[in-house]
Amino acid sequence: MKIGIYGGSFNPPHKMHESIGKQLLEKKLLDFIIFVPTSNDYPKAGLINDYERYEMLNLIVEEEEHFSVSNYEFGRRTYTYETLEYFQKQYPKDDIYFICGSDNLAQFDTWKCYQEILENYRVIVIPREKNIRKLLAKYQKYRSHIQIVPLENNFLSSTLVREYLKNQDYEKVEKFIHPKVLAYIQDRNLYKE
Repeated sequence: MKIGIYGGSFNPPHKMHESIGKQLLEKKLLDFIIFVPTSNDYPKAGLINDYERYEMLNLIVEEEEHFSVSNYEFGRRTYTYETLEYFQKQYPKDDIYFICGSDNLAQFDTWKCYQEILENYRVIVIPREKNIRKLLAKYQKYRSHIQIVPLENNFLSSTLVREYLKNQDYEKVEKFIHPKVLAYIQDRNLYKE
């Protein structure tokens, strides 16, 4: 089985995250996807509680049998290579893939043990800019482990979604967020200033 590890802050999870997962399944590139939200220890401004982000992801994945959510990174400072090692141990007979955007690939060589990731796992890159060839040039040695997968509608920004939520502009944000996630956010007054 081909298992995709989809890490991120998911702050909040929105329809693009869901769409990326579904498109990767539809294209038969992966058989199963595990969403792995970062912990509160992740140094990012405006990051809401990891439990809240985990619960919102669960609202999305409960409708898709080939999705799940893991809280593996909660309560610890975890590097991506450690997360991938953990899941490889959980699924020793399966192939582990790491899903990321080309914005991550641009600074991938600054990540701890990035060579280990590229040597031991497949990396699915969702391009967000046109000049992907230039980015790939610095990873030529690992090119066989990097798969570029252009997908539709992958340009939605969590920053934009948070801005709408902060201003309580729910009509605009409705088209970007799963209805259950939006209800969860409204019930708990999340993302308001």
